Amino acid sequence: MADEQLQAQVAYEDLQDLQREFDEVETEIMRQQAKLTATLYERRAATVAQIPRFWPLVLEQAPPDIDQYIQPSDSALLLLSLTSISVSRFELDVAPQSLAISFTFAPNEYFTNDVLQKKFWYRKAMDGWSGLVSEPVRIDWKKGKDLTGGLLDLVIKAWEQDRGKVSGSLSAEQKSLSKKIENTGMGGASFFAWFGFVGRRISAEESVEANKIEAKAVADHKAGIQTEGSGHDHGDQEDEDLALEMSLEIFPDGDDLAVAFAEDLWPGALGYFSSAQEQDAMSDFDMESDDEAPDLAEKLDDSESDTVAPPLKKHRSQ
Repeated sequence: MADEQLQAQVAYEDLQDLQREFDEVETEIMRQQAKLTATLYERRAATVAQIPRFWPLVLEQAPPDIDQYIQPSDSALLLLSLTSISVSRFELDVAPQSLAISFTFAPNEYFTNDVLQKKFWYRKAMDGWSGLVSEPVRIDWKKGKDLTGGLLDLVIKAWEQDRGKVSGSLSAEQKSLSKKIENTGMGGASFFAWFGFVGRRISAEESVEANKIEAKAVADHKAGIQTEGSGHDHGDQEDEDLALEMSLEIFPDGDDLAVAFAEDLWPGALGYFSSAQEQDAMSDFDMESDDEAPDLAEKLDDSESDTVAPPLKKHRSQ
């Protein structure tokens, strides 16, 4: 029995090593793809800048994992004032998963910012978790025009006061934010609350240390060195801190939305724009069909034929 357990443990560790190698290959593919397509995206940006409302039309065709977060009040701003979107992988050689997503706006009635850029850093925690983390981005709202209802400003205030730290108990600013989130509910949160997403509070230093520990564990395993205690289990305090962090998160799916922009909308923008054009063309055709229908009906009424004509079929937009 002991031998079987040892074999199973070795096999499990081998699977973990294989998964890490698969992840490394995917990371390298991401890195090389970004390098190979950089000039193409530059050419695309120069071309679409000449097309009125290119990015608003792309957003109109956004897939559900993006569209579900855009409220009607957000659409009024995005469709009328958004001039461009861009995505960059600003840590390409170190962590190509890291993202910077920028939105450029024309002057509008909601805020004074010309560009809103949201950065996401790819980090690893000591407990083995890895993913995207961020810092809140300030939006300079005009009076009475804050689409987040004050949530984003509270995130900024708590972040600046407590430097993003959550441990043991909430500060006064964090308590105010937590209460506001609880009373607001996330079902109808504005898309612009996304700029307040933070995620797990994993510092660059912790991420570097976690990567070192993992690398050593992998090297030891390949060398046949058995190590104990290489894993990390959550303590009660860490679990409490994680729960407190989540109570301060105004956009829990912020990392998923960032990935949707970077891996779907951004590379597929030309396809989404073509879909918008086709839909507009179909809508125009429907309108022409509706205009012609009364004339055709009059001709049918004037006919001496006793045959009853079938109703006209209206083309449905795809």
